[in-house]
Amino acid sequence: MMATTDDYLDLITPYYRGKPVFTATLTAVLDPFANLQVMLGHVPQDFDLDTAIGVQLDAVGQWVGRSRFIPTPIPNIWFSFDDALRGFDLGVWKGPYDSDSGITRLDDETYRIFLRAKIAANQWDGRVETAQAAFNLVFSQSPGTNIFVIDNLDMTMTVGISGSIPSLLFIALLSQGFLPIKPEGVRINYAITTVTDTPVFGFDVNNQYIGGFDTGSWGAGPSYFTS
Repeated sequence: MMATTDDYLDLITPYYRGKPVFTATLTAVLDPFANLQVMLGHVPQDFDLDTAIGVQLDAVGQWVGRSRFIPTPIPNIWFSFDDALRGFDLGVWKGPYDSDSGITRLDDETYRIFLRAKIAANQWDGRVETAQAAFNLVFSQSPGTNIFVIDNLDMTMTVGISGSIPSLLFIALLSQGFLPIKPEGVRINYAITTVTDTPVFGFDVNNQYIGGFDTGSWGAGPSYFTS
C-alpha cells in the first residue's frame, strides 16, 4: 500500500504536531512525492495491454510495432439498418469526424485485438501446428468466436471462423493482412461463417467449428462481407 501525505504527517513528533506553519510546510514538500508514488503505482496498469486506453495504448503499439492508423481507408463498413451484414455487432458506428471514404483509425478495442495479433506473430514459431494457439490469443477477447486452422497440404492453409461473426472492421483488416500468422510462402484462405452463432459448413464433422446440413453455414472470405 502506497503512503499518502497524511501517513507522513502522522509521523510528526508531539512537539511539532499541531503547528500549522510546520504542517503546511511539510504538506507542500510531501504532496509532490506522494502524488508521484501514486502515479508510478498506476504505470503498470496504464500501459497494460488489457487496460491501456488512448495515448497509453498508442505507446504500447510503438513497443509492439503496430500503429492504430491504417494506410488505406476501409470503405463500406458503417452501421446500417436493413442490412444483415452491417447491423448491430457487425457494422461500425460512424463518428462525427470519420471520413465518408472509410475508416483509417482503429478504436481502442479493435486496436487492442490487432496488437495481440502482432504479439502472437512475434512469438509464433512459424509452424501451422501451433498457429491455432496464436489465433486463440488474438480472439481471446471476442466471446463466442471460434477459430480453427487446417493445413491443406498444398502450400495453403485455411483459417475458419465459426460462432459469432466478427465486426466488419475486423474482417476487413483480415483481408489487408493485419493478422500475419502464416508460414512464409504459404497462402492463407479464410472461411467465415455467414450466419452468426453457427459452425462453418463441412462434411463428416459436427462440432462447434464445422457442421453439416441444417447445422453449418457456408464459409465465405472477407470480400463477401465488405464488398
